[in-house]
This record gives sequence, C-alpha cells and structure tokens, in this order.
Amino acid sequence: MPNESISEVGINSEEEMIFRCNLGQIRMNDLFIDEQHRKPTDKIGPNPSKLLALSVLGCLAASFTFCLQKRNFSLSNIEGKAVITSIRNDKGFWRLKKIDIKLIPKIDNPKIRKGADQCRKFFEQFCIISESVREGIEINVNLDY
Repeated sequence: MPNESISEVGINSEEEMIFRCNLGQIRMNDLFIDEQHRKPTDKIGPNPSKLLALSVLGCLAASFTFCLQKRNFSLSNIEGKAVITSIRNDKGFWRLKKIDIKLIPKIDNPKIRKGADQCRKFFEQFCIISESVREGIEINVNLDY
C-alpha cells in the first residue's frame, strides 16, 4: 500500500471572483466557486467556506456509510447538514471558527442500529478531510508570474 498519493485540481477565472473548477477526469459538467455574488440567489456556485464544509460533511457521511458496509449493512438514506461559524480575527480578517456537522442516517433496523452504535466510536478516523482539517494541513503557496 503506498504511503503517499498525489492528485491535482485547478481553477480558471470565468469573470471577476468566479472560477471554473477543473476536477481532472471526473465526469461533471461544471463546478464554479463564486466569491462575487453576495446574495445566495445570485450565486452560481458555493464560496470556498461552503465548499470546505461540504467536503467535511460528504467525507464524514461516506466514512459512516463505509463503516456500516464493513459490517455488511447498508443505509437506505443518509442526510446531513453543516453549519459554518465565521469570526473576525484580531486583524479584522474573516476566519472559520468551526464547522458543526449533523448526520441523519435512516436506520429502522435494530441490527443496523447496533452496527451504527459501533461505528459511532471511530468512523471519523476514516475521513481524510475532517481529520486533516483538525490536525492542520500544511499549505505551501507559490505565486508564479
């Protein structure tokens, strides 16, 4: 099993503060990051904060589902919500303070509930995103022009 995996994504500006995402070979028409529009009804895509929260939420939902699958159970449905709390730091810049995640799996079988109770203890460890954010991710920036 390799100890390192490298993948690449990219963006191109469509117009001021709106970026088209390049997700490699993923079959998806378009994903836009929209930092231009303030009103949610005008946005054509999430802002980076919401995209990060969705990444954490999606990863945790997948990790919980994976844990149940390892116990030979499957879910008919799982829903989730992420609540982002932002604050201004001492210098006046907006920063994410926390992301509260709520997962709502549809569990109506006592055997699946027992498996879910077991998964509750450690499923978060499988999520690369939430655990990386918690531990802090090294970010190297190279402004190349």
